[in-house]
Amino acid sequence: MSLRTIACSLILAATTLITSAPAQQPAAPAGPPPSPAATASVTLAGKSITIHYSAPSMRGRKIMGALVPFAQVWRTGANDATALSTPVALTIGTLTVPAGDYTLYSLPSADPAKWLLIVNKQTRQWGTEYHPEQDLGRTLLQHATLPTPQEVMSISFEHPSKDNKSAELHIRWETTDEWIKVTAK
Repeated sequence: MSLRTIACSLILAATTLITSAPAQQPAAPAGPPPSPAATASVTLAGKSITIHYSAPSMRGRKIMGALVPFAQVWRTGANDATALSTPVALTIGTLTVPAGDYTLYSLPSADPAKWLLIVNKQTRQWGTEYHPEQDLGRTLLQHATLPTPQEVMSISFEHPSKDNKSAELHIRWETTDEWIKVTAK
């Protein structure tokens, strides 16, 4: 057998091994994702209002004024834009919100009494893609300070009224609790 024949046989064998070997799949990350998907929902006036967001964690980081800068629009979560879906018209603070789908952003402030909630008409985008010309409007949030830091950012509906027409919408992270009244029209 010639050297050329042996070399060709070796190349053919190596090519067969490479092309027939199963593809290596990347290992799944251990543990939960850093910012898992979360949902907040409430029934107002018999209709379900939902907010879909991703919940980041502090993981030893300074949040307000650092990871979430003051005086810059924040996606109010992580990953995809935070999505509000309402089948009924709402009043959020001083803002009238027709039934439909929206994106929620925040405008954090060093003065916790000056945070704004932004309701934006653009939907289904990455969270950092913000177009102010698409704003439905902005409204002032109320503020409370949490007694101990909250590790995982959360959005929740709380304290529904007895007639189930209103509730408080809370956005909490670190020691910040920004909230606003939401009322079904």
